[in-house]
Amino acid sequence: MQTVKVRCIENQATGINTFEFVDPAGKPLPPFTAGAHIDVHLPGGFIRQYSLCNSPQERDRYVVGVLNVVDGRGGSRSLHSNVKAGDLLQISEPRNHFPVVDQAQRHLLIGGGIGVTPMMAMLEHFEASGAQYILYYCGETPERTAFKERLSSLLGKHVVIHYDGGDPARRLDIRELLMHYEPGTHLYCCGPGGLMAGVKAAAEHWPAGTVHFEHFAAPVLPPSASTVSEGEFRITLARSGQTLDVPNSKSIAQVLREAGLPCETSCEAGICGTCKTRFIDGEVDHRDFILSDDEKQEHLLICCSRSKSSTLVLDL
Repeated sequence: MQTVKVRCIENQATGINTFEFVDPAGKPLPPFTAGAHIDVHLPGGFIRQYSLCNSPQERDRYVVGVLNVVDGRGGSRSLHSNVKAGDLLQISEPRNHFPVVDQAQRHLLIGGGIGVTPMMAMLEHFEASGAQYILYYCGETPERTAFKERLSSLLGKHVVIHYDGGDPARRLDIRELLMHYEPGTHLYCCGPGGLMAGVKAAAEHWPAGTVHFEHFAAPVLPPSASTVSEGEFRITLARSGQTLDVPNSKSIAQVLREAGLPCETSCEAGICGTCKTRFIDGEVDHRDFILSDDEKQEHLLICCSRSKSSTLVLDL
């Protein structure tokens, strides 16, 4: 955990502000890679994840872009309403579930609304490395489109901004765009659920490992996907030997909190990684959307995952 100072707040579009964080003593901040995000602890007890949108080459600041979601869970409202320049906040070190694949020959990015935020750092990375890329940025109107000034010099060659005015009939033709896969291309997508579902469907024929998503909310799964192990199981905490029962109505995280054990979560949906925990024994029913196959061999997200075995031993 690190303390940062809010150096400045700038309006980027209707309802969208950028917040610049610096070290209060002027020290360099931990490095980050394009696509990374940080946890921000906000007034009201909220913890929210925001993608870094400045250049990864910068070590003196972090910049996040945040849409004020009026009917959301309260995190963005707290940031927009209660945080001002000069305030001190607690943040995590950057972590990245949406990294750039530098070995790719070319990069195709599709961003929708505030989902373009992590791609701003990607563009900085591509410009510095000379990589081939193009961004399709989908928005309703110019007034609701962030980072227009930063993108202006890249329009035409590297950036296409598509306005649909909120009319479904005028949306970007994703199926046509992704119909023909060009070898060596990697696709990155972040935005509203409908956009991401459309991209996933349109890119089903792309080779495995070439399509990457950053989720701001858990995807809606069909009923058939929410299968296995809804029943009770037991967790054992390896360091203390304590055992706790996890009923089918509660998550592991809820059970730990009710037992008075520290348990930090944020999204409660398996998309942020805040509650990533190592397990020692047992068979996990992974229900997150971010852990790699390698990470799943030793870790789970306790906000959403369950156990296929009767007991799960956690490294807690």
